[in-house]
Amino acid sequence: MKSKYRHIFFDVDSTLVTIEGIDALAGGNPEIVRLTEAAMNGEIPLDEVYGRRLEIIRPSRADIYALAGRYLTSLVEGAEETIGALQAGGANVYLVTAGIEQAVAPIAQRLNIATRAVHAVALEFHDDGSYKDFDRRSLLTRTGGKELVVRAILARSKGASAFIGDGATDLETKLVVDLFIGFGGVVERERVRQNADVYVADPTLKGALPYLLES
Repeated sequence: MKSKYRHIFFDVDSTLVTIEGIDALAGGNPEIVRLTEAAMNGEIPLDEVYGRRLEIIRPSRADIYALAGRYLTSLVEGAEETIGALQAGGANVYLVTAGIEQAVAPIAQRLNIATRAVHAVALEFHDDGSYKDFDRRSLLTRTGGKELVVRAILARSKGASAFIGDGATDLETKLVVDLFIGFGGVVERERVRQNADVYVADPTLKGALPYLLES
């Protein structure tokens, strides 16, 4: 079936995978979990927590490789089938996430999403593999960043667009896409449920397909 949208954007954490990468790196640290939830619920700006969480955790290169492995084993039910159907229908599929680029790359490869269509935040490491910093120029580390990234992509290539995500930072893209789908199959967030154009509470990502493919 043909895609209704030329450009389809996906969040990663709690949308394509069942975990929050930063919380997994923190090993359940309650302070990190609290900050993540507050940011995803739109209670505090992402800018205020992004660097703070990483400075607490200081993940090594080895930690990020381990997270990449966890991502691959945590794909949401129906994720591969959903992405495959959209690509077969002619859609350009993108990942737009505040997650860590080095950990997200293997998921993109699994889903046949081109490297140039992956927008995430790169980490920097010292020669011994210890944490150095994150890309502080990345728009994705701040409130409103996803909207700006999507806006820039759409400015270069016209066509109808949709975004699928679970959090408040995803909801910001509603301003620039034709359809915003809130995904509650992993975590339900009331702000997203109330403001999404469409809300999918199914545990499988395939629940979004009727809104994205022509019948």
